Amino acid sequence: MASKVRVYGKAQNRTALGIMHAYMLMYPQATIEDLRKAFPNSLNPDKGVQENFIFAEEKGTDANWDGYFKGNDEVLLMGDGKKVAVVKMWTKASFDRVVEQAKLYDIEVAKFEAAEKGFGKKGGFTLEYLNGWTPPAPVAKKRKLLPILLIAALVIIALLFLILKPSNKEVVVKEVEKVVTVVDTVFIQQVEDIEKNFNAANFAQGKSELSEDAKFVLHDLAKILEKQPDMRLKIVGHTSAEGDADLNQKLSEARAKAAVDFLVSKGIDASRLQYEGKGSAEQLDPNNPDINRRTEFIVLN
Repeated sequence: MASKVRVYGKAQNRTALGIMHAYMLMYPQATIEDLRKAFPNSLNPDKGVQENFIFAEEKGTDANWDGYFKGNDEVLLMGDGKKVAVVKMWTKASFDRVVEQAKLYDIEVAKFEAAEKGFGKKGGFTLEYLNGWTPPAPVAKKRKLLPILLIAALVIIALLFLILKPSNKEVVVKEVEKVVTVVDTVFIQQVEDIEKNFNAANFAQGKSELSEDAKFVLHDLAKILEKQPDMRLKIVGHTSAEGDADLNQKLSEARAKAAVDFLVSKGIDASRLQYEGKGSAEQLDPNNPDINRRTEFIVLN
């Protein structure tokens, strides 16, 4: 059967999120139970939490790690009006399984090298409709239409009464200037998103060499640093507690340095960058090594 939706994304976890949004476009009346049947937990055994999907107001883990996509443009809106969050952790094996599962619902995934087409769109992914397919039109709620029209008519009548009512008083309309102060935190959020994508692109076990997916993500970090010339960044590597502590310390430092060296190779001044390895000293969850193997991008100013 021909695919109906193609998902573009720059990282495994964001692409998996796009698959779920594509499913909801195709099945807008689905509930969380339908999602769990369509994409069961068995597809993602290394997710570090109990469920692939939880209600957005729930807390999926007691650890500091958030565990789920909960941004306004990330949560899924169910047919019963409830909002659902999708798990963030997708290893390469789990990602490959969910890509195959998506084909059962006429959803295909573009290769990462084609993902430039969709970066910056909703939730870090974009969707392309294929073979003439378009999302089903939302069901109109006719019962609510009459009260809305009635309220609108009453508002118009009230406004006309106020406008046309005779008055001996001089009406002075004074325009008040609105002053809005906006704190520029956009670039900090972008760095946080890139950190999540970088951690989804895992290092090979016991190695510090950057994977192609990791380099792909660091390209975007270099672009942000170019646009924000005053930004300084510290990259901190962490490992799980498995293996020798001294070797883990050296490995975490080597991984952080590899990321810094890559950014320097892309023209970022080394004086703006710091790196540190903490080995296994700061574990997020002693029972989940995958969560503990991580790299932090810390904005210093």
